[in-house]
Amino acid sequence: MPVNYQDLATGKYYEELIPGTVYRHAITRTVTETDNLLFSALTHNMAWLHLDAEYSKTQMFGQRLVNSNFTLSLVAGVQVMDLTLGTTLANMGYSDVKFPNPVFIGDTVYTETEVVSKRESKSRPNAGLVEFETRGRNQKGEIVVTLRRTGLMIKKSSIETK
Repeated sequence: MPVNYQDLATGKYYEELIPGTVYRHAITRTVTETDNLLFSALTHNMAWLHLDAEYSKTQMFGQRLVNSNFTLSLVAGVQVMDLTLGTTLANMGYSDVKFPNPVFIGDTVYTETEVVSKRESKSRPNAGLVEFETRGRNQKGEIVVTLRRTGLMIKKSSIETK
């Protein structure tokens, strides 16, 4: 029997996403040396600040920094299960990405996402555009990443009429 993916969707539909609502995601992650090493190697980012402990001791933070693109990918991925799994048609883009504090190996990242705005799609009557702001914090409560993302979200009403 074929899988009905809409039955498995855990994301929110366009109508369910209310601007101003903040979702605190249950998935947390303590960043390991392996995370940083593998992500840096897979993306060919061989910056000494990510990989060389001795070099990093001589720099501003005195220790290796976790690759900021890993941090971005981590928090962007964490929100999927709660907000967009099975309910998004497309990721329209990221903007306003900021890294106000570094992430170090051993830090634990906590993620929350706020629904910033939404509007009907002009070209797709079965969808709407939703802007999310996702924030990652470390175990001290310091913000380590913020980003805005716009998703083309499915309207539940378009599925119910099929």
